[in-house]
Amino acid sequence: MEGIVAIIVQAVAGMVGGGVAGQVVKTVGMAVLPRLIAGAVGGVAGGSLIGALLGGATDAAAGTTGGMDMGALIGQVLGGAAGGGVLTAIVGQFIGKK
Repeated sequence: MEGIVAIIVQAVAGMVGGGVAGQVVKTVGMAVLPRLIAGAVGGVAGGSLIGALLGGATDAAAGTTGGMDMGALIGQVLGGAAGGGVLTAIVGQFIGKK
């Protein structure tokens, strides 16, 4: 169950990061829905990558026994937001309005 929570946190953070990237980078002229989808996908990828690099164990097989680890949660949020923003900016360069 904790794995699903991590994915949801990463996806939501990615959507926020994608939305911010779309507003900041004006060349990312995408509609809202593609921006949110790209943000969510990038958020899950970025959050998972940061979690793997920092060694954030999020399931019982990896060593945690329950409860929420605030360090891992913060890493997932930051990684998700960064990944969502980066992927949205990249996708926006290819499908954005010129």
